[in-house]
Amino acid sequence: MKWFARGPRNRYRHRLAGSDLFGKLSDRDLRTVEGFLHYRSYLAGEIVFDAGEPGQALYIVLTGKVAISLPGHHDKPVAELGEKAFFGELGMLDDVERTAQVRAVEPSEIAVLFRDDFEQLMQAHGVIASHIAMQLARHVGRRLRQMLDQQGRAAEQ
Repeated sequence: MKWFARGPRNRYRHRLAGSDLFGKLSDRDLRTVEGFLHYRSYLAGEIVFDAGEPGQALYIVLTGKVAISLPGHHDKPVAELGEKAFFGELGMLDDVERTAQVRAVEPSEIAVLFRDDFEQLMQAHGVIASHIAMQLARHVGRRLRQMLDQQGRAAEQ
């Protein structure tokens, strides 16, 4: 894993703007958010985080692709996420250990928003943080509805 500097990375702003998480933010708001992000580079096969690790951050895929796998099933990912997708949101919102492993499928650039940085964003830029929090809530709600739909369909069979 290669670390990049914290702070503005203009070449990624358009990718942030196109994501579900940041899509409703203005260019000015995105510049503010960029000041709270950290940037990392992963090689294909490199682990972003592992199951059991403390959850402390949200990750946004800027380039590349990652696979999410349950412990003991790394050969059968439950999901693959590409550019503009985000993951790890529950780890940023609460203090629960990670339940899955995330590994780069191909070389990937990832923006990271740590919980402490999000809390600072909330204190300094409450309106921006509230927009992000609402998008996170919508995302978690969609995922919960999908899971309930799948369980309902499985029960009917």
